[in-house]
Formats: sequence, structure tokens, C-alpha cells
Amino acid sequence: MQDFDPRRPSFRIAPRVVAGAAALFGLFIVWKATDTGSKPADPPQLSSAAVLALQHAAFTQAEAQPGFSRPENVAVKVLPGETLESAVERAGVAPDEAEQAVGLLSQAMDTVNIRAGMAFEAAIAKPRAERGHARLIGLSMRAGPAKSITLSRTFDGALRLRELQEQILDDTVAANGKIEGSLYESAARMGATPTITAQVVKLFSHKLDFQRDIQPGDDFKLVFNRKVTESGKTIETGDLEYAELHGVRFYRFERAGGSADYFDEHGKNIKGFLLRTPVDGARITSVFGKRRHPVLGYTRAHQGIDFGAGTGAPILAAGDGVVLEARRWSGYGNWLRIRHTGSFDTGYAHVSRYAPGIRPGVRVKQGQVVAYVGSTGLATGPHLHYEIWQNGQRVNPLGAKIPQGTVLAGAELARFRAEKARIDRLLGENQAMAAADTVVRR
Repeated sequence: MQDFDPRRPSFRIAPRVVAGAAALFGLFIVWKATDTGSKPADPPQLSSAAVLALQHAAFTQAEAQPGFSRPENVAVKVLPGETLESAVERAGVAPDEAEQAVGLLSQAMDTVNIRAGMAFEAAIAKPRAERGHARLIGLSMRAGPAKSITLSRTFDGALRLRELQEQILDDTVAANGKIEGSLYESAARMGATPTITAQVVKLFSHKLDFQRDIQPGDDFKLVFNRKVTESGKTIETGDLEYAELHGVRFYRFERAGGSADYFDEHGKNIKGFLLRTPVDGARITSVFGKRRHPVLGYTRAHQGIDFGAGTGAPILAAGDGVVLEARRWSGYGNWLRIRHTGSFDTGYAHVSRYAPGIRPGVRVKQGQVVAYVGSTGLATGPHLHYEIWQNGQRVNPLGAKIPQGTVLAGAELARFRAEKARIDRLLGENQAMAAADTVVRR
């Protein structure tokens, strides 16, 4: 919605305003004439918000009264420590007019506890003599994800307050994309928020090594829920319903007990016993086996793998378990060890600090942040040294035989297949629309 447009041709104020109002009144009559009192098969062509928006535009696009220039748009942001009234004054209007405007706005929003950076647009008319204050013709701001507030001049010159409340709709997005740059950048181009992408990264860390397996140009697909306004603005993201990357597919499914998890196309839980990468997006910098120690200078066994990451990067628990150790341990610096079921332990070395509440005896869940990357102990720079222990012996994390997840059966498998069919149908419809769009563009 364009609230103010000073580029329109100049006309006398009365004919222009009357014409705008007459047009709006005509639209209103046509709308009411087609309203039979029952819900129509199709939505009305103009919502109440659209009608108010047009009315506001008719007022703000009118030429100002004699002695003032045509209205022009002024974008304003509230400065740190500034009141809303002062910000309105900075648009060029007189203090009493700014006070009046804020007084009207206070009927629809909190005008006292405002944050720095809040933006609004003011339509002002400057005096032709270039002396004195400008006249406030209109003002528009967003007061919430789906709420806009406007002030505009009526025929008698008074300011009028209007609230434009958009309807919030539930929406399911099914989209195809290609890896160009980072996964976060690629997903953002598809409309995914960082929260959704973080879920994707967490899922694929069970199956893929982001350093070696993901390449530019790889196809990926996402299906996720969101809440959007009528104008298409995303105000809240919901569940990630489906993700596909590098041929690996994950479907979200809510089990009988109410807990939700992700399964492959055959109904097998994709949640492996242990994560392959306990640091999101980190690269492997050193593998398991003999090597020349970068600090000590001689060759000895490297009994884990190293992930290069910046200081403070979150370290995730590789699996459900109980914290066994959280202490200083020789050249490992700050060390964390978690005991899992089936005689497996995982170890995390050189951490800068532990997450709040992490201490021996505390239970942790897979994917929970338990510590942060650092360079404590014998380390030349920030990284995570990660180990897997089986029956008290260190094993190669890249080659260890880790137990797999569960498989759905019976009634749960039937429900899963129905949910899978729904997602596949959405993906098929999206692919057909994309193909049709390509043909049209040609």
C-alpha cells in the first residue's frame, strides 16, 4: 500500500478530494449491492482494509490548502532516547501539531514505551514562503505484524485516525531450490526463516556431512507452515513438514503419544543414535589416526576428529544421555563427556565454556546445546575435538557402527503413509506450477 504519492499532477483541492471520495462511495455502493447477507462463493473484491487504504490515499494525494506546496513523503525513524512526538516534529511539523498527532495515535497504540528504530512515513506540505512549519497531511505506520495505523486530513481539515487490520492466514509453503552460497541464504530465497533452516541443518546433521556432501547446485525441497498477512508478510513460522537434500528425504509425523519426529519415505526414524556433526555447519580439519601434533611437534595417535569453528559456536549433544564429566582434563582443556545407552560415550574437548546447567549427572537430549567451541588446553586455535567411546575404547567417529532409529508399523505406519501422500501431493502441485510458469516465460 502506498500511503502518500507526491508525484501525482496538481489539481485544486476541493475537486480532487470530492472526486476521490465519490469514487470510494461508488465502490462502497457496488460492494454493498452485491452483498446478499450470506457468505459469497468468492471473497469480495475489496476488503475493509483496502477501502480504508484507498480513502487514505485520496486524502493524502490531494493538494494542500493555499500557501502550502504539494504533500511530500518523509520517512522517519525514532532515534535512541527520542519520544514519538519529537520524531514527528523532526518531519518538519509544528510542536502543537505533533502533539495532536501523537494524542490521536495513543488511542490505537502505546505511544510512550516505543523502541528506537520504529519507522513511520509522514506526508507534509511545506509553506510556499519557505518560512514556518510544515503542515501534517497524513501519517502511516505499522503497529504490529498485521496492523497499520494512519492519520489523514478530512474535508474540514481535522486529522482522523484509522486502523487497518489485516487478516492473518494459515499457509503451507512447498518450494524447490538450489544450493547457491550457504544453505541459509538458499533457503531464505525460498521464503524460509532462519528458524526453519536451523531445523533443516539439525535434521541433516544425522545423515550428511555439510563439508563433503553438499555442493553448489544441489537441489533441495522444503515444506513448512507459516502465518501470513493478507499482503503476504510472514509473521510466524510453524513446523517444518518436509525436507529433501542430496536425495535424503525427511517427513514430519506426529506419533500416538503426541510427540513428533522425522521419518524417511519408508517410515524409518531418521534420528540416528548419534549426530555425525555436533557443531552446525562445521568442517572437519583433522581425522582419526596418527598425525603430527600441531603443538607438541611429534607424531602420535589422534583419537577423535576435529571440527573447525569459531570461538563460541554452539556444541550439540550427539545423542540422548547423562553428563559423565565436565572438568579440566590435561591437554584437552575444558572437557565434556556424555554417557549414552548401549555402552557408548561421546567426548568434547577444548571447549571455551559449558552451557548453563551442564554438570555431572544432568540428563541431556540429542541436539541440545551443551558447550561452546574454544581453544583451551593444547590447541593452536578454536576447534572442537570430538570422540566416540564404545565399551570404554575410543573408535573412529567416521567409521563407527552406530545403532539406527526405529521403524513405524501397523496403524502408525498407515497414518504415516497418509501424511506422506499429502506432502507428496503438495510437492507435485508446486512442481507443476513451476513448470507451467517456465513455459509461460518462454
